Amino acid sequence: MTSRLHLTVDGPAAAPVLLLGSSLGTAAAMWEPQVPALAEQFRVIRYDHLGHGRSAVPSGPYTVDLLGRELLRTLDDLDVAWVHYAGLSLGGMVGMWLATHAPERVRRLALLCTSASLGPPEQWRERAATVRADGLPAIADAVVARWFTPAFAAAHPEVVAAHRAMLTATSSAGYAACCEAIAAMDLRPDLDRVTAPTLVIAGADDPATPVEHAHEIVGRIPWARLAVVDAAAHLANVEQPEQVCRLLLEHFHEERGDR
Repeated sequence: MTSRLHLTVDGPAAAPVLLLGSSLGTAAAMWEPQVPALAEQFRVIRYDHLGHGRSAVPSGPYTVDLLGRELLRTLDDLDVAWVHYAGLSLGGMVGMWLATHAPERVRRLALLCTSASLGPPEQWRERAATVRADGLPAIADAVVARWFTPAFAAAHPEVVAAHRAMLTATSSAGYAACCEAIAAMDLRPDLDRVTAPTLVIAGADDPATPVEHAHEIVGRIPWARLAVVDAAAHLANVEQPEQVCRLLLEHFHEERGDR
């Protein structure tokens, strides 16, 4: 079976591949603030999760294992032996799965505003049920309020509106199925299998995946280190684009000798 994931590719064909995974409810455009700088040095491949953006929306149930295996199939289709990987939120969860189940495929790893276990499960199942019954507009305002700090939202209403539109354009079935994947997820027992040097980035003001979740990931992954971005909520790469871009460039350019 060929991959069902939609890809957006930028940067030199011969450069090392940097794979970017976006958050629950967003698509490849979420990473646009970082792409120009990253694509100067890397072959940047942004993918839409199953059920998101322009990727396929297969019938559920979804699991993080399913999302990760679909990504592995994509790398095989591209004949890409290894990648650097950066993922935010759901993208980070898939990145942790990839780095534990296929560690030889991940050279360096960056995990942004994410969690290895994000309960309570009932909350995610209730959200999935609401979205299936009433559509994404029913939860859009509450979700987007957690993506940005109030100060940023007040100063940049056009950015907030663009990301709300990205959320509501997502397949309701795909979003709900990914909510259920998060409900069932617990990646913590396997994190000590990660061999890639790992940067964990947290938004200081993130209510969706608070800094405590980043500390737990750092405590379980060998070679991991933490960077906390001030004045940033869940979409830290959008709210503080220059700082996040600098952190990513520094991390992916470091020598592997630091291991």
